[in-house]
Amino acid sequence: MSDSGLTRNPPTRFGSVIVVDPVGRLLLQERDEHARIDPERWGLCGGHLEPGEEPLPGALRELEEEAGLVPDPGLVRHVGTFEVFHQVNDALDRMDVFAVPMSITDADVVCREGRRIVFVPPSEALALPLTVGAAQVLPLFLDSPPYATMTP
Repeated sequence: MSDSGLTRNPPTRFGSVIVVDPVGRLLLQERDEHARIDPERWGLCGGHLEPGEEPLPGALRELEEEAGLVPDPGLVRHVGTFEVFHQVNDALDRMDVFAVPMSITDADVVCREGRRIVFVPPSEALALPLTVGAAQVLPLFLDSPPYATMTP
């Protein structure tokens, strides 16, 4: 039982990747109405980790599955591990977020999940209807040293 007296479901582990293009835009996914968590909101490429899967390989697997992208693993940086409450499954889930610079454009992205996956300027990204996780992570990431090293 939690401190509030409510029973919560066990946490689910997620892995996500923020891809940053050469001008500092962020690759975001517009989720469709079929998404179980945060439908019709904008979020990071990523998803559930498989049982026993480590966060980085899982996040990279999700990025390839959703956007057809395979970054250089040597350029990937860990942004942080975040606790994100998802009301739909009544759980405080764990999300490992990574970031990587890539010299690509929207034309290089293959949207395999959601409505679209496109690069968005940071100022516009924060104004979008974001997923719970993206709303928590993006402002912190944009003020972080890893983002500063990935932008001109």
